[in-house]
Amino acid sequence: QVQLVESGGGSVQAGGSLRLSCASSGCTFISCCVAWFRQAPGKEREGVAAIRSDGGTTYADSVKGRFTFSKDNANNTLYLQMNSLKPEDTAMYYCAARRRTWRLCGGLTISDFNYWGQGTQVTVSS
Repeated sequence: QVQLVESGGGSVQAGGSLRLSCASSGCTFISCCVAWFRQAPGKEREGVAAIRSDGGTTYADSVKGRFTFSKDNANNTLYLQMNSLKPEDTAMYYCAARRRTWRLCGGLTISDFNYWGQGTQVTVSS
């Protein structure tokens, strides 16, 4: 059974930083593809970042240059470092995972992922 537990959300002013964590059990980053998503009030869930099969990272255009997705394989923990935060980054942030298959990792299609955390709220004030 796969469990994903996010933490690290909070309230910050624009320009500030936060680091989100996602602890994974039942799914290592060798056996699973992983990604971060977010959902703002009244909006659809959208992809933020995903780790590709070649080890690189895919980022949404809206966060490129500001967010960094990293992972600690030894501790099965994902991190999302968020800098230069903007009010439009306000959302519930989710980590997600799927078992590796023939399909390469790195996509940000919501329906591809079948394991989700409960989310952590990020609020950025202007």
